[in-house]
This record gives sequence, C-alpha cells and structure tokens, in this order.
Amino acid sequence: MERKVAKELLHIRDWLARASEIVERGRAAYLADDLLQEAGDSLMMKLGEAANRLAKLGSAPPAGVEWAIAVANRNWLIHQYDEIDRAITWETLSKDLATWN
Repeated sequence: MERKVAKELLHIRDWLARASEIVERGRAAYLADDLLQEAGDSLMMKLGEAANRLAKLGSAPPAGVEWAIAVANRNWLIHQYDEIDRAITWETLSKDLATWN
C-alpha cells in the first residue's frame, strides 16, 4: 500500500473513532451542545478531505462508501455553514459514518 494512502486511512480510522465518541453521547446531547456540533463538523470536513485525497490517489472506498458523497458533504459544511441542519448532521454522524467501519 502506498504510504500516502496508508496515512489517510489511518487518519480516517482515528476520526471515525472520534465520531463514535460523539454519537455515544446521544442525539439529545449533540443537539444541545454547540461544541459537539462543531467537533462533528470538523470530523466530517476532515473525512471529506481525506476522501478527496484518496480518490485522487485511485484508492477504492470501502463497500458502501462513496468518496464523492463524503467530498460533497465536506463542501456543503464549509460553504453552506449558515444553513446546516443539525438533525441531518446527526444522521450523518450516527448512521452514515457507521458504515465506514
């Protein structure tokens, strides 16, 4: 495995673990805590950037994962930050990212 690919995959592993920590606190805690929301946003942006890099390196995503969707999510969070729906970001963190494992 190419070193750059391995590095990104290690980052993804660690960020998914952090996302799981947020999810373990529960939906109510997430929706009530601006810092948890910002942390979730940061993780999703990092995952999207890593997905973009892996796609450019020709690395195939895990089954059920589409790099392009992760990149689009990253772009939305960065550019439409004033329109973020926390119910949707919770679904992304709690359900969509769980499929990456």
